[in-house]
Amino acid sequence: MNILFASSEVAPFIKTGGLADVAGSLPQALAAAGHDVRVILPLYEGVGQEWREQMTYLTNWGVRLAWRTPYCGLFELKKDGVTYYFVDNEYYFKRAQVYGHYDDGERFGFFSRAVIETPAHVGFHVDILHCNDWQTALVPIYLLEERQRIPELSGTKSVYTIHNIEYQGRYGKETLRDLFGLNAGYLHEHMLEYHGDVNLMKGAIYAADYVTTVSPTYASELQYDFFAHGLAGVVSDNRHKLRGILNGIDTALYDPAKDPGLIQHFSARSMAGKKKCKAALQEAVGLNVNPNVPIIACVSRLVKHKGFELVSAALSEIMGMDVQMVVLGTGDWNFEETFRHAQNQYPGRFAAKIMYSSSLSTAIYGGADLFLMPSIAEPCGLSQMIAMRYGTLPIVRETGGLRDSVVPHMAPGGNGFTFADINVHDMVWVIREAVDLYHNDQKAWKALMKNAMTADFSWTRSAAAYLEIYGWLTLG
Repeated sequence: MNILFASSEVAPFIKTGGLADVAGSLPQALAAAGHDVRVILPLYEGVGQEWREQMTYLTNWGVRLAWRTPYCGLFELKKDGVTYYFVDNEYYFKRAQVYGHYDDGERFGFFSRAVIETPAHVGFHVDILHCNDWQTALVPIYLLEERQRIPELSGTKSVYTIHNIEYQGRYGKETLRDLFGLNAGYLHEHMLEYHGDVNLMKGAIYAADYVTTVSPTYASELQYDFFAHGLAGVVSDNRHKLRGILNGIDTALYDPAKDPGLIQHFSARSMAGKKKCKAALQEAVGLNVNPNVPIIACVSRLVKHKGFELVSAALSEIMGMDVQMVVLGTGDWNFEETFRHAQNQYPGRFAAKIMYSSSLSTAIYGGADLFLMPSIAEPCGLSQMIAMRYGTLPIVRETGGLRDSVVPHMAPGGNGFTFADINVHDMVWVIREAVDLYHNDQKAWKALMKNAMTADFSWTRSAAAYLEIYGWLTLG
């Protein structure tokens, strides 16, 4: 099967969030299953020189974007069985930040047109064109028009994945023709019209042959207004072609038996090294070095939808338990100040690291005992999977991918702790359950750790689910 995977960011070349991890790992898993997989992304200024030196220039042409024909250069890089195409246009992509520019609509409109036109320039007949989030939402729409014009797209089926429905690509209706080069029928026929504006994600949901989200629970949640940010009716209208597939993680990268960021390695069979990792973490962040006190950790953006109103409200109750706590991240000033104050209030027991640090996050995953993730909404979540891989048991709210990946400790195969309601008291109750289990039943605790560390969060499982969908589409 010939698969073209379009994404606005791809690890390890450029990354701002979880989309890059998916776009970096899923294509490799698909290629490992024997398919011809090619990934296309913009050539941003932030793509490092070490990658540029491995690229080969292929061709250039003028992309047809409404009345414009801007330059499009194409570079190729082959890595781990996957071919990567980098779309070059310095006017659009030679900028310090990936997103957040006044002309993002035009930038990603250009990129979407480049995605559609690239197969003809490289002689690649596409069976499946897989797009992601609002930045490539125009691709399934353009495909409707170009399937008959471009031979390499004849018979091509489109899959559109919603990673976060909060960001939809919404613009004034005047952009339809002048910016995106589409006729007024797309508004009049309701595909792109949204309260008088153009909504690119809405259009992609209707135009794509199949729609996926990043967890089964998130697929269900998106049919409710609380989670769907105005698109619940659109998602429900297309539920016949909707499926949630839980993301995976790179199990070779996140491996406590080999991770060079840990002071000592450990595994589900031999957990002794985790004790040294715990002591090293306590020393590194200024906690009292004590092997008998559980460390509760948060590694996150400190914002409301990640559940930090609950954490802030519960701090005195949490710290009233026999625990230590470490928080790593940046975000809203009120949460940052709350945690700085807690560090002063509970010296040696609470550590606030208001910063981003990859090395410290690794040390926290490796050394903490509990990982608190009480998100209001979480499409998939990767942190809870990484924490489990390192034997750090998650405490999560039952939403999105958190519900799909964490099994409550009392259930068969339990690997963590969960609560359902957006409620401080419910969260504190479950934290207390976890702390009591740590102090009073180490046998049960170690069984949970083993279950967590051996759970299958590999991309092989996720890739098989996507390949099943691809198969339906190409055979149908």
